[in-house]
Amino acid sequence: MQVAVIGAGAVGCYYGGLLLKAGHDVTFIGRQPHVDAINAHGLLLDMQGLKHHLPAKAATDTTALAAPDLVLVCVKSADTEQAGRSLAGHLRPETSLLSLQNGVDNAQRLRAVTGHPVIATVVYVGSEMAASGHVRHHGGGDLVIGASPASEALAQTLNAAGIHTTVAGDIEAVQWTKLITNCAFNALSAVAGIAYGPMMQVEGARDVIASAVQEAADVARACGVKLPQDLAAQILKIPAAMPNQTSSTAQDLSRGKPSEIDFLNGYVVRRGAELGISTPTNQALQVMVKLAERGRELSGRRA
Repeated sequence: MQVAVIGAGAVGCYYGGLLLKAGHDVTFIGRQPHVDAINAHGLLLDMQGLKHHLPAKAATDTTALAAPDLVLVCVKSADTEQAGRSLAGHLRPETSLLSLQNGVDNAQRLRAVTGHPVIATVVYVGSEMAASGHVRHHGGGDLVIGASPASEALAQTLNAAGIHTTVAGDIEAVQWTKLITNCAFNALSAVAGIAYGPMMQVEGARDVIASAVQEAADVARACGVKLPQDLAAQILKIPAAMPNQTSSTAQDLSRGKPSEIDFLNGYVVRRGAELGISTPTNQALQVMVKLAERGRELSGRRA
């Protein structure tokens, strides 16, 4: 299978690497340092001690990209439209286009730009780019993809590559559940630079998390999404199960990268405003991260 990975970061390189390891023809589209390293030395897929050196090809844009059978879009939410436009002329009617992105509206945004069906995908993986061309896997790796005429066959292909994949009839509920989980933990972890376990030892943190979850769940249900009744209880169990985990937003801030907070808590705030639902906790969490980003920007200018 011809596969294109748009956004060769930690998520794209991990899943693209597994497909490459399984014998598929994978092209990675990413930033120059990763592209140069992959073209020169291949992709290093580091899976908890097992290191796989995989010959691979990469480019900084889609100019020379052949029409693939499968496209994995793994860019940050703010880059969704740009990624979609870059695929113009590279998609065949039978090409499967998957959005492996945070948030709940990227598939719709990609569809609007490309005019092509897009399968929403929810990702459960811990991975990072340890160095240029070197992706390190920390745990997880499951995918949940939305239902479509191609989904069952895609799930079989992904499972055969070692990517545990299930098809969800109600992918919107799965997306919102993950979004609400991100709204609970990402901002607090980011602003404090703290893992989930120590976070919960701070007085009041549990109350803030519960409030953010309730607001986001209210917005989701107003959008017609059916959520588990015990969602808040499930989310509050996560720190005990993953005490050393820091959020993706915390990792973005620590590395000087733009966060996706506007598409996490910020999305809840925008949709809440449209629906007449008050979301003060999510707004405060969004602003906290934006302030941290602004402070980092001003410090960089003074340096």
